[in-house]
Amino acid sequence: MKTSLIAFFAGAVLALGAGATAFAGPKGQGPKGPTIVDVAGLVNAQSGEFSTLIAAVNAADPAVAATLTGGGKHTVFAPTDAAFAALGLNAGNLCVLSSDELTKILLYHVAKGNRNSGAVMAANSIRTLLGTRLDQANGVLTDQLGREAAIGQPDVAAANGVIHVINAVVLPFAPTIDASGCAT
Repeated sequence: MKTSLIAFFAGAVLALGAGATAFAGPKGQGPKGPTIVDVAGLVNAQSGEFSTLIAAVNAADPAVAATLTGGGKHTVFAPTDAAFAALGLNAGNLCVLSSDELTKILLYHVAKGNRNSGAVMAANSIRTLLGTRLDQANGVLTDQLGREAAIGQPDVAAANGVIHVINAVVLPFAPTIDASGCAT
């Protein structure tokens, strides 16, 4: 599974690179090439690994999507659907979290700058866009609650940064689960 996932990511990045001009925004705006959101979407279309993450970005404050599609360089620690499922979350039930909490959780998965795996591994801690830190040792991130997430697939390139796939959702705080948020 890991070998086929690595091959898929490599192929996806090459395929996106070939069509980079299709993703470029207006002159001077956004990156020239596939953004973090574009890459995650393509990977998800092929593997289904990021359905919940994509739904979370869409359900959060629009500033999250703007950040991940903008011209600034960012590093995303991207939890898989299995990582969200371990918390009882999926693309259909993210409404149990408030938009504010969901936004903060997502920002906790993003760091400023394009940090390849070498830069991540060299750091003892990483400041996130939420303003708090993730501890890091040997490719394992530790969140504010002491929970761990291992980097399973590093260095998935995008025009505006890099994605490192992780096997758990990192949390800056214990989220409040409110099923009434799902009422229509």
